[in-house]
Amino acid sequence: MRDVFDKLDSWRQNKQEFAIATVVNTWGSSPRPVGSKMIVTRGGDVAGSVSAGCVEGAVIEQSQVAMDSGKPRLLTFGVSDEEAWGVGLACGGTIQVLVEPSFSLDIIFDSFKKLFEARHAMAVVSVVEGASERLNRKLIVHADGHTEGNLTLPSRSEDLVSTALELLAKETCGGLDLEDGTSLFIEVYPAPARLIIIGAVHIAQPLVTIAQTAGFDTILVDPRKAFATRERFPQVTELVLAWPQRALPKMALNSSAYLVVLTHDPKLDDPALELALKSNASYVGALGSRSTNRKRLARLREAGLTEEQISRLHAPIGLNIGGRSPGEIAVSIMAEIIQVRNSILDHV
Repeated sequence: MRDVFDKLDSWRQNKQEFAIATVVNTWGSSPRPVGSKMIVTRGGDVAGSVSAGCVEGAVIEQSQVAMDSGKPRLLTFGVSDEEAWGVGLACGGTIQVLVEPSFSLDIIFDSFKKLFEARHAMAVVSVVEGASERLNRKLIVHADGHTEGNLTLPSRSEDLVSTALELLAKETCGGLDLEDGTSLFIEVYPAPARLIIIGAVHIAQPLVTIAQTAGFDTILVDPRKAFATRERFPQVTELVLAWPQRALPKMALNSSAYLVVLTHDPKLDDPALELALKSNASYVGALGSRSTNRKRLARLREAGLTEEQISRLHAPIGLNIGGRSPGEIAVSIMAEIIQVRNSILDHV
């Protein structure tokens, strides 16, 4: 959704009629993951993608049918190995695409937009197949379990919320089939992972770019006005001119937080590490040689941190790929963070 949201919001504001196509299931190979979206206007304007080939052409045609009828369409495209390249699949496979008229969003859109732009975690449940009175209905499941919208499924609401929260924790979309023949698609919007960088040093510049390419929000913390500037870090999501011991208590150092310290200056690094290692941040790493790290660990012990807390520290930081330049070191740091993040998701 993030790749088409601005266009979708603009078309809604301009009262354009459009249809929304979503990949809701795949078998075998698929060039686009479940949850991928394409939106098509009555005039044929297109944003997003559900594959990489002529599947798009069929989906565009069926989008017009959905707008004409006001009813969603569930499309299945099966492709042989011989035909795969022609329709944008690397090899034979099957994709299932739900095409809905835009008014299916009407009831939940204001809440969805508010949560989406605030980057709050949520799941959105859509009826894929079922009784006609349930079609074009959606439900938002918040991270705390409360809901907005109505699928007219009161007897299964607890099961539905439980399944949605499980998928949200795993950061993966999924389906739920009910005994009465109703099929639901649960699309997850987890809170974006946040990379919190302590120190506006040279390595931080490529690190911000690589992290954002990998889908992380980036927050740079440094009290030094000469270093922490928008001129040096034009892409960073948030620039915080403050000492870490003042900035970090105002941030949610929870499972979506990944923190790195880069300055080699104990005045900056140590307070950040003391707070981060006591928190629920998913990753805490520190730049420096093995000798530097031994001295750092001694200071952390003197500050009262336990061995269990200290054991969470990744130092020297990054995967050992032999990186020397700032860009190579940034790659190694993000590689380790992504490895940790995926390991956490695999074990949820």
